[in-house]
Amino acid sequence: MNDLSLPVVPPVKPMLAKAAREVPAGEFLYEPKWDGYRALVFRDGDTVEITSRNTKSLTRYFPELLGSLRSQLPQRCVVDGELVVPGPDGLDFDLLGQRIHPAESRIERLAAETPAHLVLFDLLALGDTDLRPQPLRERRATLESIAGSARAPLHLTPATVDLALALEWFDRFDGGGFDGVMAKPLDAPYESDKRSQTKVKHHRSVDCVVAGYAEHRNGGVGSLKLGLYDPGAVVAPGAPPPLHHVGVASSFSASMRRTLVGELQPLVEGAEDGHPWAGALDAGDAGTDASPARLPGSPNRWSAGRAGADWVPLRPERVVEVTCENVSNSRFRHPARFVRWRPDKDPLECTMDQLDTPTPPEFHELFD
Repeated sequence: MNDLSLPVVPPVKPMLAKAAREVPAGEFLYEPKWDGYRALVFRDGDTVEITSRNTKSLTRYFPELLGSLRSQLPQRCVVDGELVVPGPDGLDFDLLGQRIHPAESRIERLAAETPAHLVLFDLLALGDTDLRPQPLRERRATLESIAGSARAPLHLTPATVDLALALEWFDRFDGGGFDGVMAKPLDAPYESDKRSQTKVKHHRSVDCVVAGYAEHRNGGVGSLKLGLYDPGAVVAPGAPPPLHHVGVASSFSASMRRTLVGELQPLVEGAEDGHPWAGALDAGDAGTDASPARLPGSPNRWSAGRAGADWVPLRPERVVEVTCENVSNSRFRHPARFVRWRPDKDPLECTMDQLDTPTPPEFHELFD
């Protein structure tokens, strides 16, 4: 990094955003919120450095981008963007996560098999000029002048000052790797590591089957194991559809943890007999021929009363409504939040199609 002679050199942290429930009105530039890894790119001639939001170097993990960064970016510049891995149905955050690996051979293989792209949305420096003090409207205009005709794997993010269009985006951008909408003050400078922007993410409500729970280290229920049925799966005649493990609900108060233990105790008896995730006893989360469902990862044996149990199986008879943000490969990427019990709903009504989201046409316009 020491051979960079830019006016802005690493380590530099990117500008951040605070969460909001509604898209704000006013003098903002609105952009899609991308589901990837935030990255700053520093270029000084042939020297290119890619750093994370925590200033760690990412350069070695994405060698397939270096040629395009050298050929398409100005000789001396610093840009802000998002590393993503597009697939046929949208951005794949899980594949992106696999790119961070210590083995050089694996990095080279994945760079060819699942190449990353970089979506550009800000410009911190150009030539000898530090652009961070300039307002966003000026930085955006300069970025458009140098990256408006970018070619894959580099892309200029769509942006608008039209609130009505931003609201339309928010309604439609709930799939394909669009994670919501960003609102950035047009007259604001670039403030590293400050939450001067606004992010508005989707909070999806999902009805799930509770098929087990993990104990909290201080007692009570630490998290609920959540499942959804897959009615489209091929199963033996008369067999129920597989119940896929899609994530957990957690962050309970101490009193709620104790209450949940009492509420769930009647479902413990006989839960192991024919439990849809019995394959987790020996197969981890890989599934088995006898149990094609996606199972909760659990390297040790599980059971009520077994020493060292990872989680307690329950008869899958109760339905809970939860809210979640990110869904990746039909899983909750972060723990969901408990909303309420749904005694009015049959567990078999809790199906995977609740996680289906159409990929907006903007995705294909940008990446195809």
